Amino acid sequence: MFCPECKTMLISSAGQLKCRKCGYIRKIGADDRMQSKKHRTENEIMIVDDEDEKIKTMPTIQIKCPKCGNNLAIWWLRQLRAADESEVRFFRCTECDHTWRQYD
Repeated sequence: MFCPECKTMLISSAGQLKCRKCGYIRKIGADDRMQSKKHRTENEIMIVDDEDEKIKTMPTIQIKCPKCGNNLAIWWLRQLRAADESEVRFFRCTECDHTWRQYD
């Protein structure tokens, strides 16, 4: 709630709303009560499985897979160590899904 006179946020104190800036006071009524949170049911929650789509949009590189010998992999960077050290590059083979890393 905001003060109708100076537009400052009102604070709750002893059953009334007070303005710190101009001193406006208003009793807390039924309209001022906090609304209860609505709890979602399982029917309202939708789980989206986009793992296949994510792989299609990741960058690819021509690098030999150490497991199957395929020459194409997706890659991404992660900061695993301290912030002043370089990132680690991860690769995942597009054929066998083998994942390996490369340090700089």
